Amino acid sequence: MKAIELLETVDFSKGLVPAIIVDAENKEVLMLAYMNKESLKKTINTKTTWFWSRSRNEYWNKGATSGHVQNVLDIKLDCDNDTLLIEVEQVGAACHTGSRSCFFKNVEF
Repeated sequence: MKAIELLETVDFSKGLVPAIIVDAENKEVLMLAYMNKESLKKTINTKTTWFWSRSRNEYWNKGATSGHVQNVLDIKLDCDNDTLLIEVEQVGAACHTGSRSCFFKNVEF
């Protein structure tokens, strides 16, 4: 699917869609954020991740202030057209805590 087709295929009818960010090399899940059509368009055009911040009500380009950018290598769309899986080359930490991944809290069973 071409990038222009992706913009028209993603189902934004409920607003934001989840974007799961994974390391392209080892498939580690780095983070989950949300996108609207404009942030997806910015991501496609710049080949770096752009998200919609629900808490700040604004766009944010991952790594713009920290330098921990995410270079987009591939974007996949799920079967329902409402979730994105974005494979990136992660520069530095993905998490604002400084951790490589936002998923570092283990739950014991």
